[in-house]
Formats: sequence, structure tokens, C-alpha cells
Amino acid sequence: MSVEILDGATIVHFLEDEEAFNSSIGNRFARLDTNNDGLLSYEEMLKELQGLRVFETHFGIDVESDPNELARVYQSLFVQFDHNLNGTVDLEEFKKETRQMMLAMADGMGFLPIQMVLEEDSILKLAVEREYNNMAA
Repeated sequence: MSVEILDGATIVHFLEDEEAFNSSIGNRFARLDTNNDGLLSYEEMLKELQGLRVFETHFGIDVESDPNELARVYQSLFVQFDHNLNGTVDLEEFKKETRQMMLAMADGMGFLPIQMVLEEDSILKLAVEREYNNMAA
């Protein structure tokens, strides 16, 4: 993990760079697709969804969460990705929903810089690295 400074523009610029975004999404999808069938099942996506820690923390502090409520939240998040409701998520669904989530994040952040703790292999970390590399060039 590392502490990075980013804003909504960092995310938007990353999304506008089709090559960088598609590459990062393709890599993430391939890593999640453990049975290599070109589709993500709920079980394959669950670890990624759990990694978001949406309800397990409150302002960075771990809190006790109801396992049944968490299961409902994760199932609901999976359905957000499964646009055709066939029980699996293909690469295009994954890409489209990830883009929508990142745009919502960018919109929520606005364009004032904030500090955020990011996982080393996260898509947001890749967005920050891309921005730093472009500024250095």
C-alpha cells in the first residue's frame, strides 16, 4: 500500500486513455478468471468485491459487520456487473461497470487533490502512476 495524492481528473484522464484502461481491466479480469473460461462467476469475483471493504470499515477503522448483510451487499454488487443477468460477468460487462464506478468516484472526489491509501495493484494506483509518468514526460 502507498499513500497517493489524486483527484477526479486523475481518474478521468486514465479512463480517457483507452489503451491504459483496457490493458489494466484486461489484466485484472484475467487474474480474477481463475478457471480461464472468459467469464467471471460470483465465486471468482467475491474476493475482489470483499477487497473493496465497503462495509467492513468505517473511516478506516475495522467494524463488526453482519455476515448475512455482507453477503446481500456482495450479491447486489455482482448483479451490478452482470448486466444481462446470466449469472456470469464477461469482459465487456466488467469493463463497462468498472468505468461507471470510476466515473462515479471521480465525480464524488471533484477536482481538489486528496490523499488516499491505495493497494499497489489497484486500478486507482495505475491511474496515479499514469498521471505521474505523463507529468514527468
